[in-house]
Amino acid sequence: MLKVQIKQAYPMPLQIQLECLPGELHALVGPSGSGKTSTLRVIAGLMQADEGHIQCADMNWFSAAHAQVEINIPTAKRSCGFLFQQYALFPHLSALENIAISLQNAYPNTKERRVIAQQWLEKLGISALAQRMPHELSGGQQQRVALARALAREPQVLLLDEPFSAIDIPTRHALYKTLASIRKELNIPILLVTHDLKEASLLADRITVIDQGISLQTASPRVLFQKPRNSRVAQLVGINNIYTGIFSAGSLSWDGCNRVLQVLDKGKIPAGQKVAWVIPQSGISVHEQAKPNSLVATVHQLSSIGQIASIQFQIKDSDVFVNWEASSAEVKRLSIQLGSEAHIEFDTKQIHIMPLRPINDPRRLQESSQSS
Repeated sequence: MLKVQIKQAYPMPLQIQLECLPGELHALVGPSGSGKTSTLRVIAGLMQADEGHIQCADMNWFSAAHAQVEINIPTAKRSCGFLFQQYALFPHLSALENIAISLQNAYPNTKERRVIAQQWLEKLGISALAQRMPHELSGGQQQRVALARALAREPQVLLLDEPFSAIDIPTRHALYKTLASIRKELNIPILLVTHDLKEASLLADRITVIDQGISLQTASPRVLFQKPRNSRVAQLVGINNIYTGIFSAGSLSWDGCNRVLQVLDKGKIPAGQKVAWVIPQSGISVHEQAKPNSLVATVHQLSSIGQIASIQFQIKDSDVFVNWEASSAEVKRLSIQLGSEAHIEFDTKQIHIMPLRPINDPRRLQESSQSS
C-alpha cells in the first residue's frame, strides 16, 4: 500500500492526503497547475515536502514534522516506476537497450539484463521491435517501451504522468487494455495523473480531485460524479447542473425558480441553511406532455456532435437553465428544436445536497467539508 500525507509551501503549495492499495489504479485529476504532477514528484523524491510522511509497502520513504526531516530516502532507492508524458527514451539506444539500461544496478550481467528486457517487450506485445531506435517507433510504440522500462525494475509503485495525452485515440484505447491487463499481474499501487475525466472514470478504482494543491475529495468514480463533496468538486468534475437554495427539513428551494423540491433529509445539514445541490443526468427526464411534477421549459440552446445532442433548457418564468444530453433519435422523438417547449421531470431521490462553499478558495473548502 502507498500512503501519502504531505504539506509543502514552495515551489508548489501542496496539502495532499491519499492512499493507494496494491493492484489499485488511483487517478489524480484537477485543472492545469493544480499540483498533480508535483504530487508524483514528491512521492518519487524528485521534490521534498516540508512535512508529512510517505510510506510504501511498510517502508518509510519520507517523514518530516515542524520543518525537521527525519527520513528522506533518495530517489534512486525508492522503488518507483515513473512514466512521463514525453516517454524520455534515450535516442541513441534501441528499444531493448532502453529497457536494459534501467537494470544496470540490479543485474550486473549484460546477458541477463537483455533477457529480462526482451521478456518485457513480449509482455507489452512489441518483441519484434527490440532492435528499432526510438525515431523508428510510433508514439504508441515508444510509450510501450517506456512502460516496459518503468516496470522492468519491478517497482513497488507505478507513477503515470499523463502518459496517454499525446497519443491518438485508437492507440490510447489499446494502451488502456494493456494497462488493465498487466495491472492484475503487477499487484502494486498505480497512480495516474490525467486531465481527462473520461479516462479517469474508465481506468480508475478511485479518483482524488486536486485544486490549488489541495486534495478535496477521494471517491470511486460513481460516488464522485453523483455525490461530490462540495460545489467546487462538482464544478471540477464537470457536473453541469449545479444549483443553490435553502434546505429545511426535506424541503429544498431553488434559487431563481419558484419550485420547492421534496428531498430526503439525512439530518446532516441544519434547517434553513444555504446549500448547493446537483442532479445527475440519470435523474432528469424530458417529456412531450406534462407530468404531475414536471416543469415547463424552453429549448434555449441545441447542439449535436455525431449522434449525441446537448440541450440547454430554460425553466419557464425563471432564469434557471437545465443541461441535458440525449441521442439524436431521442431528440427527434421528442420533437426538440430551438425555441420549442418540453416538460422536465426530476427524480428527487437523485438530488445531492452539499455545503455551499466559496468556489475560489479550496483551502476553506477542505476545512469546511471536513467539519460538515
